[in-house]
Amino acid sequence: MRGIFKSYGPARVLQDVDFLLGPGEVRCLAGENGSGKSTLIKILSGVVAADSGTVSLFGRPVAGTDPAGVIAAGLSVIYQDFSLFPNLTVGENITFLRAAAHRDRLVHRLRRRRLAAETLDRIGVKLDLDEPVETLPVAAKQLVAIARALANDARIVVMDEPTTALTRNEVDNLLRLVAALKQEGVSFVFVSHKIEEVFTVCDTVTVIRDGKVAASGAASDFTPAALVTAMTGRDIASQRLPRDATAPGRPFLSARGLTRIGEYRDVDLDLHAGEIVSIVGLLGSGRTELALSLFGDTRPDGGTLVLDGRPLSFGSVRDAMAVGIAYVPEDRLSEGLFLDQSINDNITVSSLGRDSRLGWLNVAAGARRAKAAVERLRIRLQTVAAPVVQLSGGNQQRVVLARWMEREPRLIILNSPTVGVDVGSKRDIHELLVALRAKGTAVLVVTDDIGEALAISDRILVMAGGRITASLAGDCATEHEIAARVAKDAA
Repeated sequence: MRGIFKSYGPARVLQDVDFLLGPGEVRCLAGENGSGKSTLIKILSGVVAADSGTVSLFGRPVAGTDPAGVIAAGLSVIYQDFSLFPNLTVGENITFLRAAAHRDRLVHRLRRRRLAAETLDRIGVKLDLDEPVETLPVAAKQLVAIARALANDARIVVMDEPTTALTRNEVDNLLRLVAALKQEGVSFVFVSHKIEEVFTVCDTVTVIRDGKVAASGAASDFTPAALVTAMTGRDIASQRLPRDATAPGRPFLSARGLTRIGEYRDVDLDLHAGEIVSIVGLLGSGRTELALSLFGDTRPDGGTLVLDGRPLSFGSVRDAMAVGIAYVPEDRLSEGLFLDQSINDNITVSSLGRDSRLGWLNVAAGARRAKAAVERLRIRLQTVAAPVVQLSGGNQQRVVLARWMEREPRLIILNSPTVGVDVGSKRDIHELLVALRAKGTAVLVVTDDIGEALAISDRILVMAGGRITASLAGDCATEHEIAARVAKDAA
């Protein structure tokens, strides 16, 4: 890619960008959310046309928008939102791209099933080929998207945050697969906000900042700190965020013996005002299921909940919201946002009562609140009237946070709050959670990012097999200690 320019109206997204990739090379494309990475990938894949500049694949120029031609030429993209067909099965999704590239007119079911099974075996994953994708958890959807690209025998694979929802073992398997395919001459564009992965798998790095190439070279020429600085334009400390010491009073919310058959059991949990608690565990540990019950989305089969010293039973999410509990879901695209609606509406939708009188809605008041929230959370946008789907992942996550903060919750539960978020936005979100803590909000974070838990938590709980197996002080625990507990208890 040479001299790429792209603008949307007055907003210049890319300016004179060069991006090169050789055979068997793994190049990291790094940059904050909103830096222009996604637009560059869309131009490379033929989804969007550049305003000027040239794109060539295997020595042949790519003109304008021709996604089918790019796929047939041997390039596959794994987008951050997966771009799967939810109503089709696992096997059908895995083989669809290959069938489209070969312009198959007939469905060869046995041949496709064999190809899907072989591809999953190749990456060491066991999934039911007949299960509809819409019923899969986020991590499994990610694996289906990866398998789909590999099933098409791609010579260039673009991976946009491919490890976001994977466990450590699954990430290790993926990185080993990338290394093996690299030896066969397959090239990769690896987009990741996880700095340690960049240095583990990538040969070269190109950093995009504000639509321009801020740095480019061999991965060995960068240190983690230098890479973060190139991405953000500022130094970002990686250590634990400072906070005032607080003595927890009576718990705001307590659980005793909380059990939901097949998901979690005998959970004892106390959440205090002005405290950040993280639950760390692998996928399948019961962490998300527990969080959903605390938000009233599912009902426990046994145990008790106590709120402000009084027994409590949630019949619905509405009941939890009424007592001041908020929930930021793991999959913001399908569960947390109205993608085609405006940023303004997404921020104000859960607190419309503040702007209504006698059945009439004060739209202007809601718009003022939305603009104030945008400024407070530093959401990068052109206008609050734009659809939220146009925002980068980090800014979309801030919109979800802004929505719940408008309700001034007493407890906010966040499931993987910085998944798919760049290092700068991640730090900003962490600082926001510490600020909520200082205001007396109880914060519960569900994560498999141990570094995140260490950066923000007053207490860290380890969850495995549906049970809380350890409780550690956030200012004393180490990453090695937590990782060892997670692995030991999950075994």
